[in-house]
Amino acid sequence: MCDKTNEYDVIGIGFGPANIAVAIAMEEMNLPLRVKFLESESSCVWQKGMLIENSDVQNHPLRDLVTPRNPRSRYSFVNYLFENGRLFEYLNLGMTFPYRIEYALYISWAASQFDHLVSYNTPVTRIEMITDEQQRGKGYRLMTEKGEYTARSIIVGTGRTSFIPKLFQNIISPSLCHISGYLESMNAVLSANPRAHIAVVGSSQSAVEVILHLSDHYPDAQITGIMRSFGYRLKDTSPFTGEVYFPEFVDLFYNAAPHEKNRLAKDLYYTNYSSVDGDVLDRLYRKIYMQKITKSRTIHLHRAADILEVTAGDREITLQIRKMEANEVLKERFDLVVLATGFKNIGSNENEEPYPAILQHLLTYLERDQNGCIKVGYNYGMKMNNKTNADANCFLNGLCESTHGMGDAGSFSLLSLRAKIIVETLLSQGSKQHTTPYHVHEKATTFQ
Repeated sequence: MCDKTNEYDVIGIGFGPANIAVAIAMEEMNLPLRVKFLESESSCVWQKGMLIENSDVQNHPLRDLVTPRNPRSRYSFVNYLFENGRLFEYLNLGMTFPYRIEYALYISWAASQFDHLVSYNTPVTRIEMITDEQQRGKGYRLMTEKGEYTARSIIVGTGRTSFIPKLFQNIISPSLCHISGYLESMNAVLSANPRAHIAVVGSSQSAVEVILHLSDHYPDAQITGIMRSFGYRLKDTSPFTGEVYFPEFVDLFYNAAPHEKNRLAKDLYYTNYSSVDGDVLDRLYRKIYMQKITKSRTIHLHRAADILEVTAGDREITLQIRKMEANEVLKERFDLVVLATGFKNIGSNENEEPYPAILQHLLTYLERDQNGCIKVGYNYGMKMNNKTNADANCFLNGLCESTHGMGDAGSFSLLSLRAKIIVETLLSQGSKQHTTPYHVHEKATTFQ
């Protein structure tokens, strides 16, 4: 049996930006429920493998954890700057987007004020449904290495699964990493061999940022960018297509027919995927041009290229590459291959998954479509079948791009408004649950 101290009304799985925004909304909206968050990492460090110097977050700083929902909140990015004595210096920078490193510090600052609600180093390994006498689901049992937890409702905010292309899926090697683990792998390889040959696979902003970072810090390293497109594409930054990040777009997308969703997703693809900001593209192009002038070429590009075969050695990866511009298949050895290939959304395509793996043991209770993909309601709750009580909610926080549109694609733009909808749903059912009130802040006026 689960210890009574581990019984909660709501448990959030993961404590990254999505669930931090929920914790803030719970406090500011006075949710009267017992809440706990379980986080696998030892602390809250946002995208720790991708905190590349000089990279930015690609979203307006006011689209933070809270401002679109509550502009008066003390958890805003602006207040973080004020509390840390950098507001005027930041304003003096004249930057459109904040540094990724500073935004990570903001997120950690906000998370630290909820330490009393979070159990770190507590990965959830399995979720099961708790049933009543009629075998109807009434809540959830969460297994961890530290024991079991139970909750009436859960909020899955674990982030998206890394997308690993099929040819790389069975390769286990220190010479291969996904972009999410870039810094650790890069440091291990290049500290031993500053002249290492590194491949960066993909055409995203992160891919170009990695190439620039490697070139800046390891001028003797040989860097090869490999992409299926002819060249790195300019991101669609039109203010008209930017309205995809308005809350009204969620209504349009959610209520659209499947073929209309596909049309919108295709039309708006380059607002977020396989595209790069203009200033980053210009910097890379100029760097390659200068290397040609000085005959010190270390950056090479394989464009319109397909990887045909992957072979792993002890400390190297060999790729067979077919380029449209070449008359032969190239065979190149790399000390490190970085997959800047993005993350999975919910769906049935190769780069998607029908449901997050953590939900495997709940499938009996979930509604799914003809492709086996879970169905999600407008309030970000998974649709349950008639085997489940109506108030046994399971929310997907930040995993609903396929149902709610581009604003749910790991973006901060609608994060705080999504948190509001989730908390409003819990509030509407709060009267059914007679428990201790949820008091987030005992030390209401001090920041850590």
